[in-house]
Formats: sequence, structure tokens, C-alpha cells
Amino acid sequence: MSSKTVLITGSSAGGIGHALALAFQKHGATVFATARSISKMQDLASLPNVHLLALDVTSPASIAAAAKEVEAKTGGKLDVLINNAGVQYVMPALDVDIEKARDVFEANYWGPLRMIQAFKQMLVKAKGTIVNVGSAAGIFYVPFQSQYNASKAAINQYSETLRMELAPLNVKVVTLVAGNVSSNMVNNAPPPTQLPEHSFYKPIEKEIAKEEAFTNMSTSKFAEEVASEVLNGASGRVFKGANSGVVKWLIPFLPQWIFDKLVVANGRGLGKMPKLS
Repeated sequence: MSSKTVLITGSSAGGIGHALALAFQKHGATVFATARSISKMQDLASLPNVHLLALDVTSPASIAAAAKEVEAKTGGKLDVLINNAGVQYVMPALDVDIEKARDVFEANYWGPLRMIQAFKQMLVKAKGTIVNVGSAAGIFYVPFQSQYNASKAAINQYSETLRMELAPLNVKVVTLVAGNVSSNMVNNAPPPTQLPEHSFYKPIEKEIAKEEAFTNMSTSKFAEEVASEVLNGASGRVFKGANSGVVKWLIPFLPQWIFDKLVVANGRGLGKMPKLS
């Protein structure tokens, strides 16, 4: 059983972070489950060795307050930091609202950077592990979610660079390349896609608004596999979730025209888009 301390961002019920909190607690870790609203993870409050903290990864003040509380409870050490909080945004690239796009990067990219800098002393002291939840979307460019794809590509690259830089400090970094996992992340996304009246993609607006038809791995299975890998000393890119094996072993070797064909076939109706004459 583990006696490690673990902090997880984005732990609202129904999501990956919540399942990770349950998995690490099951393995005996002391878990700091965080979310913007404590009420959204209240079911975790009765579990032994689980502490609930209000935390908004887009707010430096909120992060600083959480870091101070964790430091007081752990004696200044944190074994595992899991940067899971994130948001989705579905919109054709030509129609992206810049402010909403900024919000995506604030949560998905700048949030983890803020967290790592705020907790770096505790992580180095513990010779700990940072887990950055990236995505297969950072490799497999799904149409109509360019900003999400870009934010996850950014965190994937940042995370692997960070791994090399932190090796001399005895801190491991896991880049968790997540495939398809059941999650409530869509609840944190901007309102359902409504295209601007001038959009070229109006003919397929209803198709764009549909959820992807990929098979998902359950959050509990995903979380258990991740917890086991992290507690066993994982480092570097770890592929988990439905279809992650395809992204790891097949996509890098496919000719671009085949890759593009697969993407269009599964890309929220892009294949149904009438071509301009």
C-alpha cells in the first residue's frame, strides 16, 4: 500500500480526476482532491485520507492558497502532482472566438505551468512525480476542436521537455497521453456549438455539435491503470484509454493520405461538408 501524498486538479464527480482520487485513495495514498467548487466532489469527503480543496488553476491566488494548505498538512512535501483539470471547445478553426480559445489555454496549458511552479519546492523535496494529462488529440488532429488539440499538443511537448530538465532534480514527469475515456469534461466546455451566421460550415452545424462516436474506456479502469503505473515509478509518455494503442503504434507510421481519410471519416461530419464549386 502507498503512503504517498497526491494532489489532483479537476476532481469533480463524473470526471477523470474524481476517478483518480478514488484510485489513489484505494492504494493508500493521502489525496488532495481539488476543484473550483468543493460541492462537486463532496462524495469524497467521507473517505479516509482524502482532503478537499477549492482550487482554480487559472487563478494564481487560488493556487497559492492551496499550496500553502498542502505544505502545512504534509510538512512541505508532495509526492505526486496530477495536472488533470481542463476544458474542451468545439468550433471550426475559422470561427473560433479568441477569448474562448484563450480560456482553453488558460486551463489546459497555463494552469499546469502555474501548478508546477507553485509546488516545485515540495516536489523536489519529495523526489516526486508530476503527471500532466495530455491527450491523443495532441497527436491525432480531430477536426473542429483545433484549440483543444493545440493546447494538448503544447502540454505534451512541454511535459516531455520538463521531464528532461527535472531529471537532475530527481523528479519524474509522466506525460499521460489519454485516449477516449468517459468523462464529464464536456460539462465544463463553452455552450453547445452554435456557428456564426456567416460560417462556411453552416451546412453541417448539427453534425459538428454531435459527440464523437468513439468507444470510451471507463474512468475507473483508466484511473486504476494510471495509479498503478505512477506508483510503480512510471516516467515519460504513458498511453492509456480506448484507442490510445492505435495512436501510439499505428498513427506515426500511416501515410498522410490514409491518416487524413480516417480523420475525416470520424471528424464530426467533415466528410459530409459540401465542397465549394
